[in-house]
Amino acid sequence: MEAIVGVRAPPRGRAWAGLEKPPRAACRARVPTARLAVAADRPRRLVLLGADTRRAADPALRCAAQSAGTGKVHYSADDALILQQKAQDVLPYLDGRCVYLVGMMGSGKTTVGKILSEVLGYSFFDSDKLVEKAVGISSVAEIFQLHSETFFRDNESEVLTDLSSMHRLVVATGGGAVIRPINWSYMKKGLTVWLDVPLDALARRIAAVGTASRPLLHQESGDPYAKAYAKLTSLFEQRMDSYANADARVSLEHIALKQGHNDVTILTPSTIAIEALLKMESFLTEKTMVRN
Repeated sequence: MEAIVGVRAPPRGRAWAGLEKPPRAACRARVPTARLAVAADRPRRLVLLGADTRRAADPALRCAAQSAGTGKVHYSADDALILQQKAQDVLPYLDGRCVYLVGMMGSGKTTVGKILSEVLGYSFFDSDKLVEKAVGISSVAEIFQLHSETFFRDNESEVLTDLSSMHRLVVATGGGAVIRPINWSYMKKGLTVWLDVPLDALARRIAAVGTASRPLLHQESGDPYAKAYAKLTSLFEQRMDSYANADARVSLEHIALKQGHNDVTILTPSTIAIEALLKMESFLTEKTMVRN
């Protein structure tokens, strides 16, 4: 189903980090937007059909969008007006290109992505969910356990190559999607946006909800915060140069400082989405000026 954003006062607390789970739908059969096609004359690859249609008439397509990570995100009326205004400013420069959100696990890519897709009139997909659907396994953690990280990364690249041939999508990528240069060749066909969240805030958020769904963190024992922070630090050191390849960087520390504080955990998803649109507009207008 389509991602729908309602207008409601945002919940208090650490709203920015709340990655929502999509509501369950009565869609049990495999659907044509995310399926494996096997042909005798070429390797197996994921085929995504019709994902560039925002208001799909096909009920199966709508169910696929839901299972790929859509759902409701609520924000205030004031934020809704700003979001709509900034989206209208960005759309002419975006010209139908896809938007890829990159960043560490727990950085809010799914939540912010849903808001951006709604205000831009785009479809939203979570690349992890598409990999799960493609291989027929219900979680990334289980894919890592039953197969390997390499197996997951191979399928992740298949998903990204198919998405890159489409238009008008917002895609929340997995935290490690940036480590393969080939993935950048796909994502650079659109616009890449890095959600840069302080590691301390990420570690606190992940420790609070648990590491069961985070295969790169779940193997280690010990204090949840300490092990999350240590592993996140190690992963970030490996990936920071790759994240820096993004066209636009959204720094939560910078947003908090603009608001006169240094607590990124009280930033709402809509506030982060507004900053993302501002950074996207800045990059796109600058690029247009250079061309002209």
